[in-house]
Amino acid sequence: MATDKELSTFLESVERRAFKQALYAVRKDESALDIVQDAMIKLAGKYGDKPAAELPLLFQRILQNTIHDYFRREKVRGTWISLFSSLVPRSEDSEDFDLLDTHEAEEGSDASESSEDKVGRHQILAAIDEEVQKLPARQREAFLMRYWQDMDVAETAAVMGCSEGSVKTHCSRATHALAQALRAKGITL
Repeated sequence: MATDKELSTFLESVERRAFKQALYAVRKDESALDIVQDAMIKLAGKYGDKPAAELPLLFQRILQNTIHDYFRREKVRGTWISLFSSLVPRSEDSEDFDLLDTHEAEEGSDASESSEDKVGRHQILAAIDEEVQKLPARQREAFLMRYWQDMDVAETAAVMGCSEGSVKTHCSRATHALAQALRAKGITL
């Protein structure tokens, strides 16, 4: 049985990676934050009494289910919005987009790093992010769990609800696609 401190420590350790995983899936910061928060609340509320060793696998499964629930809700919401959108008058003045509101400062940068290195690193990470987002959903899911979450093949297969062979196939295809796309952009790691 996990103590409150073990549960809290676990949630702190997976918070950033879970957000990035949700962000890759839904591509909206606010929605990704909501998904991670919902998954954490579900884990703490329903499975907080489980042993600490079981928490990573349970959390991944809950996170994936919460992402799927998000898409189900969006599909229903999209259906109703499209049905009623013709009844609402359109206004050209409704664009309140401000670039400064969406800009976030880079965290954790090393002060001794040159500006050229920072820009280069940022460009490479942006290119990798872009290519990961282009992967098919199952490949992206397997790739992120295996190489981002450091889950083994059996754990990934259990969370995804597929065989270990399928996980290996998805990961292999994802890494080959990423390597090819990055090479085409002139990036070699």
